[in-house]
Amino acid sequence: MEERVIMAGFGGQGVMSMGQLLTYAGMIEGKNVSWLPSYGPEMRGGTANCNVIVSDKPVGSPIVTEATAAIVMNRPSLDKFESFVVKDGNLLINSSLIDKKAERDDINAYYIPANEIAVELGNGKVANMVMLGAYLELTKAVKVESVLEALKKVFGKTKAHLIPLNEKALERGAELIRK
Repeated sequence: MEERVIMAGFGGQGVMSMGQLLTYAGMIEGKNVSWLPSYGPEMRGGTANCNVIVSDKPVGSPIVTEATAAIVMNRPSLDKFESFVVKDGNLLINSSLIDKKAERDDINAYYIPANEIAVELGNGKVANMVMLGAYLELTKAVKVESVLEALKKVFGKTKAHLIPLNEKALERGAELIRK
């Protein structure tokens, strides 16, 4: 098993933390992982993406040019990264902010209204977790429990009260794929 993922959006959408959580969860499960961040000229509001690899085998390079999946949070990210997804790969599109459909018909495109769901849950900042939940349901790259364990380590005691909200966001994303 090897998942090569590009996660992309603008600064402040939680793209980097989504990638870190997937990476930490892979580490918890004893998998080989890499996380390679890339920032645009500004952090908040600028472009941001990261390459994540989760594999049973050693990772040769952290750069993802042939992605098994891409999670795109905004239109510029869709335009830039759709072509990186391999044939039969998965493209998860945040349909809350992207009104365009995937152009390719040789990949699996999923339209996730992540921002709407996050607002329904009471906090717009968990849109990234909705997308991550959908991705995990599709690929089973790591267990949701491992992501929650990683969240506990990242958040620490001061933000532990946010874990149930994030767990709900992961579940809502997964539900969209199961339907």
